[in-house]
Amino acid sequence: MAAEHGQKFLVGEGRIGRVLIAFMAIGFVALIAAGIAAAWVTAEFTRHSAAVSHTYEVELAIADTRRLIEQGETTRRGFLLSPNTSEFLKAHREAANALPRSAKRLRQLTYDNPGQQANIRILERELRTLLALRSRTVELVLAGDFDTAITEFRQEQSAERLREIRAVFDSMAREERKLLEARDAQQARSINLFYTVLAIAGLLLLAVAIAALLVVVRYTTDLTQSREQLQQLNESLEAIVVDRTADLSRANDEIQRFAYIVSHDLRSPLVNVMGFTAELETAATALRELVDRVEEQAPDALTEEARLAAREDLPESIGFIRTSTQKMDRLINAILALSRQGRRVLAPEPLDLDRLVGTIRDSMAHRLDETGATITVNGALPPVVSDRVAVEQILSNLIENAVKYRHPQRAVMVDVSGGPLGDRIWIEVADNGRGIDPRDHERVFDLFRRSGTQDQPGEGIGLAHVRALAYRLGGTITLRSALGEGATFRLSLPATMTLQEKA
Repeated sequence: MAAEHGQKFLVGEGRIGRVLIAFMAIGFVALIAAGIAAAWVTAEFTRHSAAVSHTYEVELAIADTRRLIEQGETTRRGFLLSPNTSEFLKAHREAANALPRSAKRLRQLTYDNPGQQANIRILERELRTLLALRSRTVELVLAGDFDTAITEFRQEQSAERLREIRAVFDSMAREERKLLEARDAQQARSINLFYTVLAIAGLLLLAVAIAALLVVVRYTTDLTQSREQLQQLNESLEAIVVDRTADLSRANDEIQRFAYIVSHDLRSPLVNVMGFTAELETAATALRELVDRVEEQAPDALTEEARLAAREDLPESIGFIRTSTQKMDRLINAILALSRQGRRVLAPEPLDLDRLVGTIRDSMAHRLDETGATITVNGALPPVVSDRVAVEQILSNLIENAVKYRHPQRAVMVDVSGGPLGDRIWIEVADNGRGIDPRDHERVFDLFRRSGTQDQPGEGIGLAHVRALAYRLGGTITLRSALGEGATFRLSLPATMTLQEKA
């Protein structure tokens, strides 16, 4: 039932997530489209604005050039009428000096307009003639030849030439006015397009926002209902968990009592077997002595079967029985040890893992010297609050196994490292020993199961004990290894063991 409700909520959350992501994607695409359109419209608007501004500059240049021509002609006539007035001559020379620069600027501003360039060529031709005549008139007046100056002025048809120049300027002005009207229209279209794009993007974003808001409101309503259902479900689950926990605790206690009782019940007949084995061994010794005397005093009375039975078969059988009983005794002791560990109350306390590993290393100093093994702690081990005895037993077992199952061709090197991982910590014990076949990675954690060549003493309970202790501490233990490449055991524990984890 809980799984069905959880799946329902997960599906709802996944669907609302996909819908919101879709709306966000649409909004994002709309923003990108609006940005691209706005950038394009802005570029067009800037281009059109630059064109309009250029047109105004051309009109100002036309007006300035025309003014300078008119000013030059007016000041020349004034100088002819009043040759003794220096102001006319000064104004004439200023206009004459400024006119070439103004005409050059006008040519530069209209270089991209073939029609205007044609007008510029006509204008420059007329200006060259006009400037030459004006210069001739001023020189004659300055030389005192007033009659010749006036006669040539009347003959040069300056009025007709000025009308032609004005006609050129009027043509150029009309051309720029047409360009200005066209560019103003383009600029207006760009502005309208810009506002249209903004309006469409705004409407699209508004639609997306409204749709997303409606979905969120609906999801919030569904979520509120789901939370109410979850609260009701949690209330019922809490009662179920309490009952199941109590059942598990009773079952665990019963299993521990059963293991303890079975171990004691097995030990009783085992003690009898071991006792009778000792009696058999004593009787076998007496029987061998009897066979030896018979063989010395009456060898004909002793058969070969009797001699073999007394000297070989019976001692060998007793040896087998003693070996089996000793192994059985070790297994029973292991079961009792596991049973006692299951009943022991855990006592969490702050642990200094560096000091703990140092203590283990000191306790193994003699064995480390014999095997040439080294134990190294890489970096500072993380702090942890847990049961000291259990953690020490786990690390001791892992380090002792690393020294015990060493590679025959290299010295033992054991590296201990660790670090925090969220609200948990990890500790790794890595060695360069013989390694463990990947097919046996789970098998080695089973009770009474071992891997590889059985050339070392042991009953196959160490790693089973380690995993049981790790589970009791609220942790896990995993293995990475390959044959001939060493083994790495990774222990994961809560950084702080809670009451729930101690249960």
